[in-house]
Amino acid sequence: MSSTDSDVLLGPADIRELAARLGVRPTKQRGQNFVIDANTVRRIVRTAGVRPDDVVVEVGPGLGSLTLALLEAADRVTAVEIDDVLAAALPATVEARLPHRADRFALVHSDALRVTELPGPAPTALVANLPYNVAVPVLLHMLGRFPTIERTLVMVQSEVADRLAAPPGSKVYGVPSVKAAWYAHVKRAGAIGRNVFWPAPNVDSGLVSLIRRDEPPRTTATREEVFAVVDAAFAQRRKTLRAALAGWAGSAGAAEEALKAAGVSPQARGESLTVEDFAAIAEHGPVA
Repeated sequence: MSSTDSDVLLGPADIRELAARLGVRPTKQRGQNFVIDANTVRRIVRTAGVRPDDVVVEVGPGLGSLTLALLEAADRVTAVEIDDVLAAALPATVEARLPHRADRFALVHSDALRVTELPGPAPTALVANLPYNVAVPVLLHMLGRFPTIERTLVMVQSEVADRLAAPPGSKVYGVPSVKAAWYAHVKRAGAIGRNVFWPAPNVDSGLVSLIRRDEPPRTTATREEVFAVVDAAFAQRRKTLRAALAGWAGSAGAAEEALKAAGVSPQARGESLTVEDFAAIAEHGPVA
């Protein structure tokens, strides 16, 4: 970090003044809660292990709190922002506070769920305070779309962090846990208090670290086929897999055959299975 850190990063007064000037009021609809604490953004960058050669993609940069800290640490930062006013204002904030790094910053004014390409070199890291209402779909979309992202650190609602990092057999293990595990080794990487946000959310937040696997689970099934089994298994999570996968397989009998061929008990439930188990079931599923 530079010695002029305190001048570069946004504090509570900076955030409120910038928001007032832009006429921005954080909206619940877009899950907007702006980070107003410079120590928190430093901690996120540090925990993310951002390196000087990294090309970082940030989703939902808001007023730029985290963006500025990332831009100091990484080679390049590309921010994806859906909000018209925030997207228009962010380049000027970067130019004003980090003029010597402004050429290393790119803004994509778009819905992150619709982004299929990014300008400049391929991203190596994803670091973001994700809008809580779309955190999981955005995370999975970015990991699926940009295979060069090796390291991810996202701030999400605490219970979503628990779900993403949950191991098989845990009460909160479910669709997000399995799909995230398809791409990466996932773990909780800390908690974030409510008072570092404006407005303060009525939920706690957590950091989740995802280190991309060298390769996805070995299987002849496609990712879409594996994810279809995952969705079916947890759609009726109280049911045995024989019953839960009946619709997917065409009948309970066909589901039982696929499960036995995959070496999985038809009486098991989805929450006891690893991502490799789901991949094995998909291999023995109905032929399209």
